[in-house]
Amino acid sequence: MEHLVEHMRTSYHSVHEPMCGICKKHCRSYESLREHLIGPLPKQECKSIFSIRGCRFCLTILDSPNARRVHQERCQLSGGLLASFANLGLRDSLTIDNGYARGRQVVALACKMVGGGSDGSLDLCARVCLVDENENVIFHTYVKPPIPVTNYRYETTGIRPEYLRDATPLRQVQKKIQDFLCNGEPMWKIRPRGGKARILVGHNLDHDLDRLQLEYPAGMMRDTAKYPPLMKTSKLSNSLKYLTQAYLGYDIQTGMQDPCEDCVAAMRLYTRMRSQNHTMEDYPLASDPQNRNNFASWRQSELERMSPEEMLAISKSDYYCWCLDS
Repeated sequence: MEHLVEHMRTSYHSVHEPMCGICKKHCRSYESLREHLIGPLPKQECKSIFSIRGCRFCLTILDSPNARRVHQERCQLSGGLLASFANLGLRDSLTIDNGYARGRQVVALACKMVGGGSDGSLDLCARVCLVDENENVIFHTYVKPPIPVTNYRYETTGIRPEYLRDATPLRQVQKKIQDFLCNGEPMWKIRPRGGKARILVGHNLDHDLDRLQLEYPAGMMRDTAKYPPLMKTSKLSNSLKYLTQAYLGYDIQTGMQDPCEDCVAAMRLYTRMRSQNHTMEDYPLASDPQNRNNFASWRQSELERMSPEEMLAISKSDYYCWCLDS
């Protein structure tokens, strides 16, 4: 029991973790759960049931093989986005509604980089896209970098010199996006829960915002590269290409890469994670003041008398689960 208490103190098991639908094992990430079910050394009992009744995208266990087939067809999303984005052109539908729209608004952002510097290795934002929660492109423009471009990386970006000749200056793009995200709320006043500012979704957002020279509160960002359930078991980030193929069931970034396609993939991953059906709690985080003494050392004797189920009931998550946005 002493070892179990110490394990629970450091593991932060909670209702928000991915869990095996067969043996109820708690996993730190979906990659860990995937390895448990179908990895090189899976639990054989779970593997055999999963092969018959498990969805290979969301890793849910269904009631029957037929239910699995119906669910998996719905769970696997379709790509086919590049055709609709191919002749998109410039677009600007950004509006500031001062929070009058119902509910917290969510937008996804993605950029495409060209190269600067003597060897072309310095990332410069040359194209940016924003989509809303309904996958509508609300902003799309080419960006004129502040320093000369030495490598257009045409094979992956599809960007030519003439596209950037009369493009919107970086400073102007940055201000427009910043104003749209803040939505009439001063930066210092933005708070994670409530308020007017918009939730920003993306993959490796820190890099994109750095190249846009744009600041935004971390509590308002939902980054698929840093969300613990979507990370590798080694706690490193997965690529957006891999996440889309593994969890949504289609391929992206197969040739020339389109930021609008990346936006849609990140938004779909976010909405899938947000829709997880977890038990709602008043204070779900280990960092909440009400939970700070749950596994305090002075409670050791009391904790050792608890059953594993009782300990799990007071154990809280050490990350913000996106289901709390819903």
